[in-house]
Amino acid sequence: MSTENGYVKIYRDMLDNPVVCKDNDYFRVWLYLLLTASHKGYSAMFNGQKIELKPGQLITGRKSIAEKCNISESKAQRILKSFKIEQQIEQQTGNKNRLITILNWDKYQNSEQQIEQQVNTNKNVKNDKNVKNIKENIKRKVSDYETVINAYTDNEDLINAIYGFIEMRKAIKKPLTENALKLIFNKLDKLSSSEAEKEEILNQSIMNSWQGVFPLKNSAGGIDNGSNKQYNGDDYSDIGWE
Repeated sequence: MSTENGYVKIYRDMLDNPVVCKDNDYFRVWLYLLLTASHKGYSAMFNGQKIELKPGQLITGRKSIAEKCNISESKAQRILKSFKIEQQIEQQTGNKNRLITILNWDKYQNSEQQIEQQVNTNKNVKNDKNVKNIKENIKRKVSDYETVINAYTDNEDLINAIYGFIEMRKAIKKPLTENALKLIFNKLDKLSSSEAEKEEILNQSIMNSWQGVFPLKNSAGGIDNGSNKQYNGDDYSDIGWE
Protein backbone atom coordinates (compact mmCIF):
# COMPACT_ATOMS: atom_id res chain seq x y z
CA MET A 1 0.00 0.00 0.00
CA SER A 2 0.96 3.64 -0.26
CA THR A 3 1.76 3.78 3.48
CA GLU A 4 4.24 0.92 3.48
CA ASN A 5 7.86 1.48 4.50
CA GLY A 6 10.22 2.28 1.67
CA TYR A 7 11.36 5.20 -0.39
CA VAL A 8 10.70 7.14 -3.58
CA LYS A 9 13.23 8.69 -5.93
CA ILE A 10 13.51 12.46 -5.65
CA TYR A 11 15.46 13.97 -8.52
CA ARG A 12 17.54 17.10 -8.03
CA ASP A 13 16.11 18.61 -11.19
CA MET A 14 12.74 18.82 -9.44
CA LEU A 15 13.99 22.11 -8.00
CA ASP A 16 13.92 23.52 -11.53
CA ASN A 17 10.25 22.62 -11.94
CA PRO A 18 8.28 25.90 -11.66
CA VAL A 19 5.00 24.01 -11.26
CA VAL A 20 5.82 22.03 -8.12
CA CYS A 21 8.21 24.64 -6.71
CA LYS A 22 5.94 27.66 -7.07
CA ASP A 23 5.94 28.05 -3.30
CA ASN A 24 6.37 25.93 -0.16
CA ASP A 25 2.74 24.76 -0.22
CA TYR A 26 3.01 23.49 -3.78
CA PHE A 27 6.23 21.66 -2.89
CA ARG A 28 4.69 20.05 0.23
CA VAL A 29 1.65 18.85 -1.70
CA TRP A 30 3.84 17.38 -4.45
CA LEU A 31 5.97 15.48 -1.91
CA TYR A 32 2.79 14.29 -0.18
CA LEU A 33 1.52 12.87 -3.47
CA LEU A 34 4.85 11.16 -4.21
CA LEU A 35 5.17 9.66 -0.74
CA THR A 36 1.58 8.41 -0.46
CA ALA A 37 1.19 7.06 -4.00
CA SER A 38 0.97 3.29 -4.38
CA HIS A 39 4.26 1.51 -5.08
CA LYS A 40 2.55 -1.62 -6.40
CA GLY A 41 -0.94 -2.50 -7.53
CA TYR A 42 -3.59 -3.46 -5.00
CA SER A 43 -7.37 -3.44 -4.74
CA ALA A 44 -9.15 -0.43 -3.27
CA MET A 45 -12.63 1.07 -3.11
CA PHE A 46 -13.30 4.26 -5.04
CA ASN A 47 -16.67 5.92 -5.59
CA GLY A 48 -18.47 2.79 -4.39
CA GLN A 49 -16.59 0.44 -6.71
CA LYS A 50 -13.66 -1.91 -6.29
CA ILE A 51 -10.73 -0.88 -8.49
CA GLU A 52 -7.14 -1.99 -8.99
CA LEU A 53 -4.92 0.84 -7.79
CA LYS A 54 -1.85 1.08 -10.02
CA PRO A 55 1.65 2.25 -9.06
CA GLY A 56 1.72 6.03 -8.94
CA GLN A 57 -1.95 6.31 -7.98
CA LEU A 58 -3.55 7.29 -4.70
CA ILE A 59 -7.01 7.90 -3.31
CA THR A 60 -7.23 11.02 -1.22
CA GLY A 61 -9.19 14.26 -0.86
CA ARG A 62 -8.49 17.94 -0.58
CA LYS A 63 -9.44 17.82 3.13
CA SER A 64 -6.83 15.13 3.81
CA ILE A 65 -4.22 17.01 1.77
CA ALA A 66 -5.03 20.24 3.60
CA GLU A 67 -4.62 18.56 7.00
CA LYS A 68 -1.40 16.74 6.11
CA CYS A 69 0.19 19.78 4.45
CA ASN A 70 -1.18 22.38 6.90
CA ILE A 71 -2.91 24.48 4.22
CA SER A 72 -6.50 25.54 3.52
CA GLU A 73 -8.80 23.27 1.54
CA SER A 74 -9.20 25.97 -1.12
CA LYS A 75 -5.41 26.19 -1.50
CA ALA A 76 -5.19 22.40 -1.80
CA GLN A 77 -7.88 22.47 -4.50
CA ARG A 78 -6.09 25.24 -6.40
CA ILE A 79 -2.76 23.40 -6.26
CA LEU A 80 -4.31 20.18 -7.59
CA LYS A 81 -5.93 22.12 -10.43
CA SER A 82 -2.59 23.70 -11.28
CA PHE A 83 -0.87 20.28 -11.28
CA LYS A 84 -3.56 18.92 -13.59
CA ILE A 85 -3.46 21.89 -15.97
CA GLU A 86 0.32 21.61 -16.26
CA GLN A 87 0.10 17.83 -16.82
CA GLN A 88 1.83 16.74 -13.63
CA ILE A 89 -1.18 14.63 -12.57
CA GLU A 90 -4.53 13.33 -13.70
CA GLN A 91 -7.43 13.16 -11.28
CA GLN A 92 -10.90 11.70 -11.14
CA THR A 93 -13.27 13.05 -8.50
CA GLY A 94 -15.73 10.90 -6.60
CA ASN A 95 -18.46 11.58 -4.07
CA LYS A 96 -16.11 11.78 -1.07
CA ASN A 97 -12.58 11.62 -2.46
CA ARG A 98 -10.57 11.61 -5.66
CA LEU A 99 -8.30 9.25 -7.58
CA ILE A 100 -4.99 10.92 -8.46
CA THR A 101 -2.50 9.54 -10.97
CA ILE A 102 1.05 10.91 -10.98
CA LEU A 103 2.04 11.08 -14.62
CA ASN A 104 5.34 9.44 -15.64
CA TRP A 105 5.56 7.60 -12.30
CA ASP A 106 7.07 4.51 -13.98
CA LYS A 107 9.62 6.58 -15.84
CA TYR A 108 11.02 8.15 -12.67
CA GLN A 109 10.48 5.45 -10.03
CA ASN A 110 11.12 2.18 -11.86
CA SER A 111 14.02 3.09 -14.15
CA GLU A 112 17.39 1.58 -13.30
CA GLN A 113 19.21 4.54 -14.80
CA GLN A 114 19.51 8.05 -13.41
CA ILE A 115 16.94 9.89 -15.55
CA GLU A 116 16.84 13.64 -15.28
CA GLN A 117 13.36 14.63 -14.09
CA GLN A 118 11.53 16.74 -16.63
CA VAL A 119 9.02 19.45 -15.80
CA ASN A 120 6.66 18.25 -18.53
CA THR A 121 5.39 14.67 -18.40
CA ASN A 122 4.82 14.30 -22.13
CA LYS A 123 5.89 10.73 -22.89
CA ASN A 124 6.88 11.67 -26.43
CA VAL A 125 9.83 13.78 -25.28
CA LYS A 126 12.83 12.15 -26.93
CA ASN A 127 15.87 14.33 -26.39
CA ASP A 128 17.46 17.05 -24.31
CA LYS A 129 16.63 19.78 -26.80
CA ASN A 130 12.91 19.01 -26.59
CA VAL A 131 13.11 18.83 -22.79
CA LYS A 132 14.72 22.27 -22.63
CA ASN A 133 12.08 23.80 -24.92
CA ILE A 134 9.26 22.27 -22.92
CA LYS A 135 10.75 23.53 -19.65
CA GLU A 136 10.94 27.06 -21.00
CA ASN A 137 7.40 26.93 -22.37
CA ILE A 138 5.94 25.66 -19.08
CA LYS A 139 7.95 28.14 -17.04
CA ARG A 140 6.67 31.00 -19.21
CA LYS A 141 3.04 29.84 -19.17
CA VAL A 142 2.95 29.28 -15.40
CA SER A 143 4.56 32.65 -14.78
CA ASP A 144 2.19 34.39 -17.19
CA TYR A 145 -0.97 32.84 -15.73
CA GLU A 146 0.04 33.36 -12.11
CA THR A 147 1.13 36.94 -12.65
CA VAL A 148 -2.01 37.94 -14.54
CA ILE A 149 -4.38 36.14 -12.16
CA ASN A 150 -2.75 37.43 -8.98
CA ALA A 151 -2.84 40.97 -10.35
CA TYR A 152 -6.54 40.59 -11.14
CA THR A 153 -7.94 39.11 -7.90
CA ASP A 154 -7.13 37.44 -4.61
CA ASN A 155 -10.62 35.93 -4.22
CA GLU A 156 -10.14 32.16 -3.77
CA ASP A 157 -13.46 31.15 -5.39
CA LEU A 158 -12.92 33.42 -8.39
CA ILE A 159 -9.35 32.12 -8.81
CA ASN A 160 -10.65 28.54 -8.82
CA ALA A 161 -13.21 29.48 -11.48
CA ILE A 162 -10.46 31.12 -13.58
CA TYR A 163 -8.34 27.96 -13.43
CA GLY A 164 -11.40 25.92 -14.36
CA PHE A 165 -11.93 28.16 -17.39
CA ILE A 166 -8.26 27.79 -18.39
CA GLU A 167 -8.55 24.01 -18.06
CA MET A 168 -11.74 23.96 -20.17
CA ARG A 169 -10.07 26.02 -22.92
CA LYS A 170 -7.21 23.51 -23.02
CA ALA A 171 -9.68 20.62 -23.14
CA ILE A 172 -11.38 22.07 -26.24
CA LYS A 173 -7.92 22.69 -27.77
CA LYS A 174 -8.24 26.47 -27.54
CA PRO A 175 -5.57 27.29 -24.92
CA LEU A 176 -5.37 30.84 -23.63
CA THR A 177 -2.44 33.14 -24.21
CA GLU A 178 -1.51 35.70 -21.59
CA ASN A 179 -3.07 38.45 -23.70
CA ALA A 180 -6.27 36.45 -24.24
CA LEU A 181 -6.61 35.95 -20.48
CA LYS A 182 -6.26 39.71 -19.96
CA LEU A 183 -9.01 40.26 -22.55
CA ILE A 184 -11.23 37.82 -20.65
CA PHE A 185 -10.67 39.81 -17.45
CA ASN A 186 -11.46 43.07 -19.25
CA LYS A 187 -14.69 41.56 -20.53
CA LEU A 188 -15.57 40.28 -17.05
CA ASP A 189 -15.10 43.79 -15.64
CA LYS A 190 -17.50 45.15 -18.24
CA LEU A 191 -20.09 42.48 -17.45
CA SER A 192 -20.02 42.83 -13.66
CA SER A 193 -18.26 44.47 -10.74
CA SER A 194 -19.23 41.59 -8.42
CA GLU A 195 -16.60 38.88 -7.94
CA ALA A 196 -19.34 36.37 -7.11
CA GLU A 197 -21.12 37.14 -10.38
CA LYS A 198 -17.85 36.95 -12.32
CA GLU A 199 -17.41 33.47 -10.89
CA GLU A 200 -20.91 32.53 -12.12
CA ILE A 201 -20.15 33.95 -15.57
CA LEU A 202 -17.00 31.85 -15.83
CA ASN A 203 -18.83 28.74 -14.62
CA GLN A 204 -21.50 29.38 -17.25
CA SER A 205 -18.84 29.36 -19.97
CA ILE A 206 -17.19 26.26 -18.48
CA MET A 207 -20.46 24.33 -18.42
CA ASN A 208 -21.23 25.26 -22.03
CA SER A 209 -17.62 24.95 -23.30
CA TRP A 210 -17.73 28.55 -24.51
CA GLN A 211 -14.46 30.19 -25.51
CA GLY A 212 -15.64 33.58 -24.27
CA VAL A 213 -17.57 35.09 -21.37
CA PHE A 214 -21.09 36.45 -21.71
CA PRO A 215 -23.86 37.96 -19.54
CA LEU A 216 -25.68 35.52 -17.30
CA LYS A 217 -28.94 34.17 -18.64
CA ASN A 218 -31.99 35.12 -16.61
CA SER A 219 -34.59 32.64 -15.46
CA ALA A 220 -36.64 33.16 -18.63
CA GLY A 221 -33.72 32.23 -20.83
CA GLY A 222 -32.81 35.77 -21.83
CA ILE A 223 -29.79 37.88 -20.93
CA ASP A 224 -29.39 39.96 -17.79
CA ASN A 225 -28.44 43.65 -17.72
CA GLY A 226 -31.29 44.56 -20.04
CA SER A 227 -29.78 43.03 -23.16
CA ASN A 228 -31.94 41.08 -25.61
CA LYS A 229 -28.98 39.64 -27.50
CA GLN A 230 -28.73 35.85 -27.38
CA TYR A 231 -25.29 34.23 -26.99
CA ASN A 232 -24.38 30.71 -27.98
CA GLY A 233 -20.63 30.78 -27.38
CA ASP A 234 -19.73 31.72 -30.96
CA ASP A 235 -20.03 35.51 -30.67
CA TYR A 236 -16.41 36.49 -30.13
CA SER A 237 -16.01 39.46 -32.47
CA ASP A 238 -16.05 41.95 -29.60
CA ILE A 239 -13.29 40.14 -27.68
CA GLY A 240 -10.52 39.98 -30.27
CA TRP A 241 -9.30 36.39 -29.97
CA GLU A 242 -5.77 35.63 -31.09
